[in-house]
Amino acid sequence: MPTPPPPCAVTEQLTPAGRCIEHRSFAIIDAEAGPHDYSAAQWAVVRRLIHSSADFAFNGLTQFHPQAIEHGLRAIRAGRPIITDVAIIQAGLSSPRLAHFGLTVHQFIHDPEVIAQARQHHTTRAVQAMRKAQRLGLLHQSILAIGNAPTALDELLRLQQSHAIQPALIIGMPVGFVGAAESKAALAQQTHSPWIITCGRKGGSTLVIAAIHALLSLAHAPQPHDTGR
Repeated sequence: MPTPPPPCAVTEQLTPAGRCIEHRSFAIIDAEAGPHDYSAAQWAVVRRLIHSSADFAFNGLTQFHPQAIEHGLRAIRAGRPIITDVAIIQAGLSSPRLAHFGLTVHQFIHDPEVIAQARQHHTTRAVQAMRKAQRLGLLHQSILAIGNAPTALDELLRLQQSHAIQPALIIGMPVGFVGAAESKAALAQQTHSPWIITCGRKGGSTLVIAAIHALLSLAHAPQPHDTGR
């Protein structure tokens, strides 16, 4: 009888065909991306952003706080919650990969209380969703994953100041023309928590999903490779 293939890591594609395509894609990206100043761990994240978007501009647009990788992997291995601004990020994350680390994902954008509060106070749902996460005690030492709403990121920065919360890692990649670039620039200037951002208007929920999957893969790898730069 033929020898069965070795079991794949839980943080990889579940089928040999899927893993083959993914690995070939990564090899093409590595060959075509050109020079960069990212560490090996940082490049693992950037490469996934390029893979999810077919946009090599993220080789350069992606920036990291020096401790972003270290703190993100520590939070994952500790089973800290992931808080997102929109449901699509929660839906797009791999359930087996999350379960491997005992991770839970929370978002409140469709919560009736959040919608009512947004209408009453003339804010966005994303703002009220961050406030609800704070009331529930979910923001401190968690991973914040913002891919759609700049107002969610702005509110998170305000809550850092007013409530002294300190997320383990903030992935700030909101997309758009109103406030997106500005909110990410403000995140990169705060000193409370490590961050990963995509500079300018480009971003999106698919990029946040890709970044988290990259971190999950890194967290599954041997720990000596957990270097930021």
